[in-house]
Amino acid sequence: MSKGFASTPRIAFLAGVMLLVFAGIGTRLVWLHVLDRDELLRYVERARRQILVLNGRRGDILDTHGAILATSRSLIVLGVDPTATLPADENKWPRLAELIGMPLPEMRSIFTTKFRPAAQQPAAAVPGAGAGSVHFDLGTAAAPAPAAPPSADPAGTAAGDDTVLDEADAEGNRPIRWAKLSENVSESAYAEITKLGIRGVYGNRVFRRDYPHNALAAHVVGYVNRDEKPVTGVERFADFYLRSQNGWVESEKDGHREELAQFRTREVPPSDGYTVVLSIDAEVQHIAEAELEDIAARFQPAKATIIISDPRTGFILALANTPSFDLNEYNRLSGGEQAAMRNTAVADMYEPGSVFKIVAASGALEDGLVTPTTTFDCNLDRIDYRGQVRSMPRDDDHFDHRLTVAEIIEHSSNRGAAQLGMMLGDQRFYAYARAFGFGQPTGFPVGGEVGGYLLPPAKWDGLTITRMPTGYSVDVTVLQMNQAMEAIASGGVLLRPQIVKEIRDENGEVVYRFGPSEVRRVMSERTARTMAQLLTGVVSSEGTAPAAAIPGYEVAGKTGTVRKIIDHTYSDRHHVASFIGFFPASHPQVEISVVVDDADAHSPGGIAWGRLVAAPSFKHIGEQLISYLDITPGIGGSTGRELAMGENRP
Repeated sequence: MSKGFASTPRIAFLAGVMLLVFAGIGTRLVWLHVLDRDELLRYVERARRQILVLNGRRGDILDTHGAILATSRSLIVLGVDPTATLPADENKWPRLAELIGMPLPEMRSIFTTKFRPAAQQPAAAVPGAGAGSVHFDLGTAAAPAPAAPPSADPAGTAAGDDTVLDEADAEGNRPIRWAKLSENVSESAYAEITKLGIRGVYGNRVFRRDYPHNALAAHVVGYVNRDEKPVTGVERFADFYLRSQNGWVESEKDGHREELAQFRTREVPPSDGYTVVLSIDAEVQHIAEAELEDIAARFQPAKATIIISDPRTGFILALANTPSFDLNEYNRLSGGEQAAMRNTAVADMYEPGSVFKIVAASGALEDGLVTPTTTFDCNLDRIDYRGQVRSMPRDDDHFDHRLTVAEIIEHSSNRGAAQLGMMLGDQRFYAYARAFGFGQPTGFPVGGEVGGYLLPPAKWDGLTITRMPTGYSVDVTVLQMNQAMEAIASGGVLLRPQIVKEIRDENGEVVYRFGPSEVRRVMSERTARTMAQLLTGVVSSEGTAPAAAIPGYEVAGKTGTVRKIIDHTYSDRHHVASFIGFFPASHPQVEISVVVDDADAHSPGGIAWGRLVAAPSFKHIGEQLISYLDITPGIGGSTGRELAMGENRP
């Protein structure tokens, strides 16, 4: 009887084969899961695991009314993986080149250069690292996207060669896995690029800092560099609030490098930065900068500064310098142009000249040593002070009568101011100068502020007491001088200059609000009112600055014209001209400081007098602010001349 196909030898053979197969499979499984497990897991981890950085958006900087002074806008850094491109997509390359503004031959070279010798390996860096980048891929191959090499950077913006390379092959060449095509592709342009469906082309969203008003308030706002690191201004001072916190996603990707969402293990959302609201008013800032442009065009000074503040609070409404710069173009300034980035309002010192006379006058009135009608002989060449004859500073005018304190201020008599300082004495005058804030920083948070230069009496020479009351032998900043005049306008209180008003969270809710900050009381309110009225005489027809008068408004202020030191000696052809004042004098609502450095060459008569160079700008700015800030006229009061005639007493 036949046993058919199922013979014993055949069964044994097949069983042996099956046994060997399963033994091989088992051996392979043991090899994969036991012996070579760790190495394979590391490979899978490298091949499939990915961490996508979700960068937050840096907070905005706004003016007092919500106008955007600094913001972060979304752009796409576009790149290509040359090893993933398809020949069938070549007919789409011309359209891509058109969308990104790159010459087609240059783009073709990037697409077709797939390898680089291992010896040329660059250091890879993710584009926009720390700059708010988010890698994403809309249907095309994707990989971590560092910035491109110079050869693949048509705009010449790459700091170095950041092309991503894979491990070297058997011939020592490294496949290029990413090369940058453009770093400034708009969202709308990227949408068009995505529609092309070119394999291997993908983008990474980054946040780039943008300053919509270009140079407006440049020295206050400041800027961040390409790495989103704050360098100057509010950008640096308020970085704690402005900077964002990054998030990330841990996930896996498939063979096409698309995310396998089901394997997402962790997701941490980003946190955007807070919004910083400044006291700067963009319109007031524009008025100040337009006036500086006019000053620069007419007088061509070495530099000039205008500060506009609210004397009731100490908040700065505008701070402008010339020369200035475009915040969006800071990296294109030449070496010679970089001086324009200096905030001269707080970083540069100058001798203030006659504006400083408010210190001696206020001190003498506050101590009860004089009244507005007390008279002095202002024609004296020499005077005895503490048993020693001192020479008096020169005056530009000769007076035919003794001047009252009111007239000393009105006519800006140097010899009168010197005598007021000597009545106070070295220590008392120095104490008042310190009380006004001189010789110490104001605490202004931006611009690299310096504290000025005010020697203590122990280091004075024999002439200091006759020169410092006139604004020589002391160095100040424009902001310090603005703060000192503000002490009179505020009713005798020295206020800290401030620039930040509010901090708002991502939802627009106010998390912190800054209010007025009093430093100290410098004088009584009564003395401050008297000084304010005395300063109105300066803009009268008899004063040194009638050009600063605004019809219908009580303007209080003081001119300054100080000789500069050139080659270690005071020059008669180089001056700093200034006018610092406020109005209405009886209830001040705005203060304006105008300081112009070395405008002599293009000034009438070759001398840049404060009354000719700075005072008219004060008036022009003030007239514009009246309507914009709705400034009401004064309620009346004695003028400096009336006080001089004895119609009022301190």
